Amino acid sequence: MLRLGTVSYNIARDWTLDEIFDRLPRVGFEGIELRTTHAHGVEVGLSGAQREAVRARFADSPLVLVGLGSAFEFHSADPEEVRRNVEGTKEYLRLAHDVGAPGVKVRPNGIPDGADPDATFRQIGEALAEVGEYGEGFGVEIRVEVHGPRTSSFPAFAEIMRQADHPNVKVCWNSNPTDLIDGSIEPAFAMVRDRIGLVHINELHSGYPYRTLFGLLERSGYEGFTLAEIPESPEPDRLLRYYRALWDALQPHRG
Repeated sequence: MLRLGTVSYNIARDWTLDEIFDRLPRVGFEGIELRTTHAHGVEVGLSGAQREAVRARFADSPLVLVGLGSAFEFHSADPEEVRRNVEGTKEYLRLAHDVGAPGVKVRPNGIPDGADPDATFRQIGEALAEVGEYGEGFGVEIRVEVHGPRTSSFPAFAEIMRQADHPNVKVCWNSNPTDLIDGSIEPAFAMVRDRIGLVHINELHSGYPYRTLFGLLERSGYEGFTLAEIPESPEPDRLLRYYRALWDALQPHRG
């Protein structure tokens, strides 16, 4: 069965950890991905004792820490910039291990002007394999968000994942319009179905074929989270309760 959570980007970007623990279970949300730079404060600057305190809070709560969300990316034409992102990801993986997060989200973010796409896909894939291997030693997955101009399109994204030849590198399905090929998400889904480790969803009324997606996920054996990545609201409790109800109604077994 699928589970519903949220990304702190953007609905919860200004919520403290106290607010997150108080609000999300009340409105029927089971988990959260904590995106870096937000008010929750779960960042690499935490001391060992502070990291243990975060881990303990989640262990004592019904709320699941689904993962940490970074903005690390590996497509730059500057090798030093790529290396900074690789090393930053490794630091973030250590944080994830310490606070009990099972995965870290990273992303491709396009192809540099004038760069050869195949060479860029290979470069991204090699960086992903390196951080995936590093994360495996800490028991933390790398989750690659389907993201960026040209890199979010299929089959380009599938080629990046082919180049990222490590079992600890998973796909973060991102529910993009570019998932549709000839009006269907099924061809793109088939390209990565065996490597999906996390799913981001957005506005459920957007026209994206969520009932189809949820059915494909269930038939593929995926039993993880679908995380709402939605804008801020002046009435977050009200919005999230409605979101939960619509998410329930879109499940294939409700159809």
